[in-house]
Amino acid sequence: MIIVLLIIFACSLIYFFLSERVEKHINLLAVQGTLLFIIAFINLIEINVIGLILVLLETLIVKAIIIPVFLNKIRRTNHLNRLVENDIPVFYSVLIITAIILISFFSAYSIKNLFVDVKFLAIALSTILGGVYFIIIHRNVFNHIVGILIVENGAFLLSLAVGGEFPFLVSMAVLIDILIAVLIIGIFINKIGNAFGSMSISSLNKLKD
Repeated sequence: MIIVLLIIFACSLIYFFLSERVEKHINLLAVQGTLLFIIAFINLIEINVIGLILVLLETLIVKAIIIPVFLNKIRRTNHLNRLVENDIPVFYSVLIITAIILISFFSAYSIKNLFVDVKFLAIALSTILGGVYFIIIHRNVFNHIVGILIVENGAFLLSLAVGGEFPFLVSMAVLIDILIAVLIIGIFINKIGNAFGSMSISSLNKLKD
């Protein structure tokens, strides 16, 4: 079951590069948040009430509901529908993210460590590197937020790879930082949209001291 969910998660990562619709990117983040909740819930052998609340808060409530709702609000406010500012054609991006997944898979399974779950590590590395690549190829500020959230999802999977309860606390701290950053950047995006009517980072060149 875990393997199937991780495969679906990897497919969602590829679909980020197939779609140029803002709404689909937001929906994919919600899907990933839901998948992370199911994966974490199944993976926890012994779960207490506090652990369940932490997992529920971080994944299902924040990742799958709160952040997508907030991003949709930004999308509607700034009339974002289709992002065309992609420096690399979709076909090549799909090939590159596929290569990233394969390289991450072989790299993870080459690690011989009893304390590391390689199946989680493989998808975690793929997600983190995929998120970084997503940021690099887009000049749109909104897509940078999406890329950061993809990276954070990878960090959550990385916490599952090393196991134990402590990584969840680390992941929660990272999530809080990301959530605060998203709120700040969201306000920043709205200001850019109101002032320049564009979400491109090239709009920042118009700023004067």
